[in-house]
Amino acid sequence: MRVIRQFRNSRSTYGWGSIVLHWLVALTVLGMYPLGLYIVSLGYYDPGYRIYPDWHRSIGVLLLMLLCVRLIWKALNPRPEAVTGTRPWERVAAHLGHWGLYLLLLVVLASGYLFSTADGRSIQVFSLFSLPAIPGLALRQEELAAEIHFYSATLLMLLTAVHLLAALKHHFINKDATLTRMLGLDSEKLNEHH
Repeated sequence: MRVIRQFRNSRSTYGWGSIVLHWLVALTVLGMYPLGLYIVSLGYYDPGYRIYPDWHRSIGVLLLMLLCVRLIWKALNPRPEAVTGTRPWERVAAHLGHWGLYLLLLVVLASGYLFSTADGRSIQVFSLFSLPAIPGLALRQEELAAEIHFYSATLLMLLTAVHLLAALKHHFINKDATLTRMLGLDSEKLNEHH
């Protein structure tokens, strides 16, 4: 029973399930953006032009699956309460910021899918399986989908930076457990020291 409770969220802290899913999504997103920028810089005859776009698409499909797991996990777990001393406007901003991150990530993934399948071809995911194009959506809208993909990904990076700055502000200025509990550290013991 104790292991299950530690794996799941409680009203005061995040469980290991939420922590692992958070960091898997976060680190994947942070790695995908520079990879995408690098892909755009490649010339047609560059050897990487045949490899990196496939990696980017494959990781994108896996990220979509991971995001679905994350959202289901979020729905099935209690949401930990904000740490003591958090102002009401900070709670609202955090809530809107989190949903903004999810929404932008969905836009990035959907536009990437539409961009990648605009010619009617499926996406091969690391030669493990393929994600087919949806015939009604394969309308050769590569340019529009690519623009939406780039600008929504850039906006996602900016919002991620704000999210990170807010977490650092809580840790170094407020000296509360907002960041440490997402790192899996014992927030109650940390609160005693501050």
